[in-house]
Order: sequence, then structure tokens, then C-alpha cells
Amino acid sequence: MTDDLSPEAPILLVVDDDESVRGALRRLLMTAGYSVETFASAKELLAREPLTVPGCLLLDVQMPGLSGLDLHDLLRSTGMEKATIFVSAHADVSSSIRAMKSGAIDFLIKPLDADELLAAVERALARDRETRADLAELRELKRRAARLTPREREVAALVASGRLNKQIAAMLGTSSKTVKVHRARVMSKLEVTSLPELVRIVDRLGLRYRDDERVKPDSEATSSTRATPTPPP
Repeated sequence: MTDDLSPEAPILLVVDDDESVRGALRRLLMTAGYSVETFASAKELLAREPLTVPGCLLLDVQMPGLSGLDLHDLLRSTGMEKATIFVSAHADVSSSIRAMKSGAIDFLIKPLDADELLAAVERALARDRETRADLAELRELKRRAARLTPREREVAALVASGRLNKQIAAMLGTSSKTVKVHRARVMSKLEVTSLPELVRIVDRLGLRYRDDERVKPDSEATSSTRATPTPPP
């Protein structure tokens, strides 16, 4: 529940083809302090700009045109999914199973119990906060990882796999001293101070060492560079 009118205040999007239900949900949720927008169809919701602030969806399962379940699947496939509560006039077991398997917060039966609905909304907003925080962290980690050179990405992956500097040096065709330098740069650029932190970030970003894509050994790269004359200015 919130009466926060800041730009980051949550918005609840209600999609139901029954005007009386939309009105009742709007009044209930606004009385509870939420900002609410209502839509008579999936088409109307899809015409709205994607929700970029905290919020959740309340979708009627059975609607003309695109159903609530199909709308949810579409939003998931396009990366515009928000935490979702489904509502239905029927206790349809197959629909409820499909909804929960797709990650729905709850599947509520009309007529809705006010306390049950508000509790579901709080759970949905909590899920949305977790998702937003997770995505924000991933964006930050990708920003840091973009600083790494190809060689440093290899070293990061190999260090996180538990290999020692001398083992990494043998795999990359370089010296332990050089690996140590790369390792220090990796820790600095990723802004970590411990191996467990590095392991978590490498795992989160899916960094992997692949021998068939590895950077040319330092010794080869050095000799290749030396063998190529620099053209005159």
C-alpha cells in the first residue's frame, strides 16, 4: 500500500473486459492508496507505453480477442512482463496451472475478496522490486565487464574456475607474472576484492573460457606484433 506520488510510485494495470469489474477494482485499489490504470482489452494495454516504473498487472483470464493468459505469454516473449495476478470468474484448473507455471503471483476467483486481492498485490509488487533490482545489478555488472580486454575475460573465467596462476599461464602460453598482472586488472575493473565475489560475477555474466575462441598466446601475439613492420607516417 502506498500514497507516494513520486515518479517511482507503483502503477497497477488492470485489464478486464467487464466495465463494472474494472470500476470496482479501480475504486478498491485507489482507496488502498495505489495508482491504477484500467484497460478493456489486451489490445488497449498493448497500445500503452511499456511500464518502466514499479508496478504489476491484474489480468482477466477470459476476454474477447487475446486472453489474459495469451497476453501474459506475449509480454514475456517481448521482455515487457510485469509481476502478474490473474482473475477469473471460473475455477478453471487447467488455466490456473498454466498461469502458475508461467510465473503468476496468484490466480484469484471472482467475486474477489478485498483482503486476498490486496495481499496478492503486495506480493506482486515485492516480486517486481526484486526483479527490477536484479536487472539493475546485471546492467551494472555488464558495464564493468565491458572494461575487460579479451585476455582479461579469459583470465577472469579461468580464475573463477579455481585454476592457479601457473595453470592459467600454461593454458594461455604466458608467464605466471603476466597472469598475476591480468588478474589484478580484472579485480580492479570488476570492482571486487575477493575470489567469491569474482566467482559470483563471472557466473552471473556467463563468462566462460573456450579453447577454440581463446586469444592468441602472449608470446605469439608479441612476436607477431614485432614481425609486422610499422608503416612509415
